[in-house]
Amino acid sequence: MDGVSLDFLPGELIGLFGPSGSGKTTLLLIAGLLEPPSLGELFFRGERVSHPDVDLEHLRDFRRRRIGFVFQKANLIPFLTAAENVALALEIDDVPPKPAHGHAVNLLRVLGLGHRIDHRPAKLSGGEQQRVAIARALANDPPLILADEPTAALDSVRGRQVMDLLRRIATARQAAVVVVTHDHRSIDLFDRIIEMSDGRLVAGRVAGD
Repeated sequence: MDGVSLDFLPGELIGLFGPSGSGKTTLLLIAGLLEPPSLGELFFRGERVSHPDVDLEHLRDFRRRRIGFVFQKANLIPFLTAAENVALALEIDDVPPKPAHGHAVNLLRVLGLGHRIDHRPAKLSGGEQQRVAIARALANDPPLILADEPTAALDSVRGRQVMDLLRRIATARQAAVVVVTHDHRSIDLFDRIIEMSDGRLVAGRVAGD
C-alpha cells in the first residue's frame, strides 16, 4: 500500500473495491492486526495498536475480542454443528461451554438459522454456511468486522441476503463493517465506497453520490 489513510466509523458499511492486486486484502490484513505496516500506524478507538515494530503475538487477545473476520469460504469445522462452530469462538476466549453454547444458539436464531442449530456444515447451503461464519465473527461482539469477498462463492440471491445481513449488523450493533468485494449488485447498501488501485486510494465517496 502507498500512502493509505482511512477511518472506519461505527455503524458504517464500507465497500472496498478494486482489481486483483490493488491492495484490498493487504489493507484488511493490516487493519485486522494480522500483518504489521511497513510504515505508518494503526489506531483503534484512539489507542495506538500497530506500527512497523509491533509484536503481533501480543495483540492476539486484542484482535480476538475486538475484530471479527468473515472470509470468502465459511471455513467451518466439518464435524461440529452450527452452534458448536460459533460457540468455539467463545470457548477459545475462556467462556465456559454452557453459556458459550447458549449465546451461539441466540446468535444463530437472530440470523435466521434457529432451525439449523444442530446441523453440520455439509447439511447447510452455501448461504447458510456463510451466515454461520458471520455468527462466529459476531460471537465476541466486536466493534470492527472485516469481510473478504463474503459473497464471491454465492449466487445473486444468497449473496444479497448476506449483504443485507451485514447492513443490518452495522446499523443494529453500531459496528464498523468493511467488505472487500468485486460485486456491484449490492452497492446500494454501502454507506461509503472506497476504490483502490496499485496500493493507492483512487476514489472514496458516499454511496449514492
